[in-house]
Amino acid sequence: MKISFVGLGIMGKPMVANLIKAGYVLTVYDINPAAVAEVVQLGAKAAGSCKEAAVGCDVIVTMLPASAHVKLATTGVDGIIHGAPKGSTLIDMSSIAPSTAKEIGGELEKAGIYMLDAPVSGGEPKAIDGTLSIMVGGKQAIFVKCYDVLMAIGSSAVLCGEIGAGNTTKLANQIIVALNIAAVSEALMLGAKAGLDPDLMYKAIRGGLAGSTVLDAKAPMMIAGNDKPGAKIDLHFKDLMNALDAGKEVGMPLPLTSQVAEVMQSLRSQGKGELDHSAMVQFYEGISNFRLKKE
Repeated sequence: MKISFVGLGIMGKPMVANLIKAGYVLTVYDINPAAVAEVVQLGAKAAGSCKEAAVGCDVIVTMLPASAHVKLATTGVDGIIHGAPKGSTLIDMSSIAPSTAKEIGGELEKAGIYMLDAPVSGGEPKAIDGTLSIMVGGKQAIFVKCYDVLMAIGSSAVLCGEIGAGNTTKLANQIIVALNIAAVSEALMLGAKAGLDPDLMYKAIRGGLAGSTVLDAKAPMMIAGNDKPGAKIDLHFKDLMNALDAGKEVGMPLPLTSQVAEVMQSLRSQGKGELDHSAMVQFYEGISNFRLKKE
């Protein structure tokens, strides 16, 4: 099976590495030549455009920042739709608006190209390990056909419904993660300002009902002051905006999501959008004039 991969960012590069390890032949494209050169050293072949990357491929995977990037890469002037053969499948693993996924799927269907919208959760560490959680929308037969490709990237892949269902599920995931990070930030700051050691608090809490994957991944980063991005505030904010839009479409109020989005917007206005979303704790440090852990 020949695969092309478009989008070699924080997540895309390790995903490509895992596909190559699984024995797949890959053609890759990204607007960043350095990123392309890096994965070519692993055995991938470079293409000069999205269209060129898709030529002759059975499966084309996209991993891009937002809806606009995916639309341009798939149905733009030099997009995948103009190079992919009929009967091929686009697996878009980006986190985009469900409505955009449906729109792209409709355009591809007219050209005889199948689609799965298959966003992931787990961030850079799980992308490196190949243990991402994959939420999929599309036809059952196409999901089965592409299952082995998905499992070269992740540890689980669940078909949630038709095209758009994958991204709706991802929005739900992003709500849970964002609110959890905010709760961890708020709780650790409460204890720290009361004079407790945040390291000991974390160790005490993690074994109980409040323990979570988010707590284990983000509390140590907050305590260490490590805001190197595995998942950027800007991108998570984009997901929450998509979630709020989706809520309006179906008539579902999302009051907590709206509040956490405002916290992220505050940090973005301070130029912190490129930081890891665990840097949400810096919002609480700012409003309390207190550092989580003193140097």
